[in-house]
Parts: sequence; C-alpha cells; structure tokens
Amino acid sequence: MKIVLFIISILLLLSSCDTNRKKAVATGIKYTCSMHPQVLKDEPGKCPICHMDLIAVNQMKADTAAHSMNMDSTGSMQMDSAANNKMGSDEMGMLNEIELSDQQIKLGNIQADTIGNIGFGSSTVLTGTVSFNEKNIETISSRVKGRIEKLFFKNVGDFVSKGAKVYELYSEELNSAKQEYILLLQRRGTLSNTVINFNQLLEAARHKLLLWGMTAGQITALEQSRKASYTTAFYSPASGYITQLNVTEGDYTMEGQSMLRLANTSSVWIETQVYSSQLSQINRSSAVTVQIPQLGNKKIDGKIEFASPEINPQTRINLLRVIIPNPGNQLKAGMSAYVYLNRDQKNTVALPIDAVMRNGKLAYVWIKTGNNKFKMQSVTTGAESGNQIEITSGLKAGDVVVTSGAYLLNSEYLLRNGGN
Repeated sequence: MKIVLFIISILLLLSSCDTNRKKAVATGIKYTCSMHPQVLKDEPGKCPICHMDLIAVNQMKADTAAHSMNMDSTGSMQMDSAANNKMGSDEMGMLNEIELSDQQIKLGNIQADTIGNIGFGSSTVLTGTVSFNEKNIETISSRVKGRIEKLFFKNVGDFVSKGAKVYELYSEELNSAKQEYILLLQRRGTLSNTVINFNQLLEAARHKLLLWGMTAGQITALEQSRKASYTTAFYSPASGYITQLNVTEGDYTMEGQSMLRLANTSSVWIETQVYSSQLSQINRSSAVTVQIPQLGNKKIDGKIEFASPEINPQTRINLLRVIIPNPGNQLKAGMSAYVYLNRDQKNTVALPIDAVMRNGKLAYVWIKTGNNKFKMQSVTTGAESGNQIEITSGLKAGDVVVTSGAYLLNSEYLLRNGGN
C-alpha cells in the first residue's frame, strides 16, 4: 500500500512540474543568465557556463538577445551581424538603450565627452644598453718596432686629449732614419753643384719619417737643430677615454702592434634586440626616443643607425642600434635604457581604454543619446598608445561617448535586461 501511495505522489509531482512548465511557456517566461543571455531554459536552474542562478525574463526579449549573440570558439559572446541586419532599428535601439536617474549618474561618476579627430601615434617599447659608438673608436698602434721608455697614460678610463703626448719610444730603425735625414741636409749644403738631386732624396727620407709616426713639427725641429734625440715622442691623433691599454713602460713593441684604444663619447649607441614579429612595426625613418632610468628617466631623441640584416635562427632576434648625442658625457657604457620607436601620427578617433567594453572578440562603447539616456554601440579598435585606444570604425567625430563609469553603466544594463 505504501509503495502505491509513493508512486501516486511521484506522478502528481511530475504532473505539477509539467503544468508549471506549460504555464511558463504560455505566459512567455524564459529563464536566462544575466552574464550569458544566449542561455535559455524553460525552468529555473543554474547557468551551465558560470553556474549563476538563472533569472526570469520575457521570452520575446530573451529570444531577441540570444539570437543577436552567438558563441565563438572560446565560448565568448559575439554579436551576430546577420541578426542585427534582420532586427529593426527601433527594436535594436530599445534593446541597447538604458535611462538612469540623476542620482545614479552622480553616484556612478558617469561622465561623457564629445570626441573628435586627434593626432594618434603608437610606439613600440624595447629595452637596450648604452655602448660605445664604434665609429668613434680610435686605435693607437706602433708604427715602428722599439722599446717604450715613457708612458704618459697608465690607466683605463683616463681621458686623452687630441695632440697629447702618449708615449716615448726608443727605436734603432727610427733613429737611423733621423740620422740619414740630417746627413742629407748637410750634404745638400756642401755638395749643391753635383748631379745628385738631394731635394728628391730629402723628400723620400721625410716621407719615411712621417710614415713611421713623426709629426711635421718634429721633422721641422729636426731640420733646425740637426740633432736627433735617442727617443721619439708620439702623440694622440684623437680625443677620448682609454678603453683598452695593452702596454706598460719597458715593453718592446712590434710594428703594427695595438698600444691602446680611445673612445670618443660625444655620441653613443643604444643597442637593443627586436623579435622578428616586431620588425614590421619598425620604420627606420621614424622618430626614436630613448629614456635613461639612471639619469632620472631623462629622455633623449635619437635615430636608428643600424638594423642587422641577419636574424638569429635560434632566438629569432634582430639587433638594432640607435645613436643619440651625449653632451657632458653623462651616458656611460653599460647603462640600461628604454627605446621608444614612435610610429607616424595620424588623425583618428581615440578614446580612453576604460571607455571600451570587451566581451570576447566584441568591443563596444556607450553613447549618450539624450538627457540621462545611453545607447550601446559596437566599435572596432586599433592600436593602443599609453592610456588611449584607436577606434577604427563605429564612431565619428561629434559622438558623445561615456569616458568614465562605463563599467557601472554596463552592470546596470545587465541587471535591468535580466529583470524585465
């Protein structure tokens, strides 16, 4: 008997649920999710996507909202353009519009602004390192073999002025050449009537002294004194800081041996690395700004001087060099830097990033259509620069767009849409 009563109770319950379901269908009530309006059910329950409680809505509005949205491959909502074309403009406006009270606008800090075309340019930010400009590196080499008797700069980092005496060298070959030059000068004075062309011989001897590193002033002094010192001084051909010192006093040098390297730091390189995917964004003629954190984020304008023609096949990285001036020699090799590769500006519509709502691949903004009335508008976004985002379509100059409080306006719209 108890089993019979239990079965009768189950049947009555199922009949009641079916009656309620039919009643809900007859009255046009559907259950949907406020976050995923494409979910439609005939009875209360949980959203299969976010597991929130379903809310009751009018069936016609729920169907309209659901059909105007479709799901992309990631499960995000995307506006169905075909459904938009079939939907009348009045019906679409009613679906996307909302009206707020003065108190709601004040509490939500909802602000709107009339937009216009502005100069908009994006930039690519890279990290780099300050290094010496190799074009300003001077190597001082020995022109003739000998022994270094005196070295006037003995430390890496010392500054050498152009024309400063760098070292004194004792060289048998150079001393013999100087004695030969003096001897020719003497014979020219005493044997001027001979068939020997002493002027030609003197010119050849003078040229040899110049090739071995003596200056024109030293040769003139030799002509006047007719005495050759056993050491010869050598002078710096350029100004710069010693970055490499290869000799010490008493060392013997060979012809062509590198003595030291000088770096002129009036300009420096910023070396940075660019991924192959970023190469299309780089225009070598575009403006470049370099920011130095170790100098109080000082910004210096520069230009791209070199882009490596070869990409590392393992890292897919390309070397880029930017040259910048270095007044006062404040920039030191090894400092870190940020390189801003600025693109050319163009007149376009741009908004604060917070003004644009995103839902999957869909982007939209809120436009003010009247007193306390706002309408949802789909847009297509472009590049971002700082706190601004480019709007390539969907808006025009003169539209009044919500720039502050768009998220609160969007939440209010979702609540109202689900509650009606």
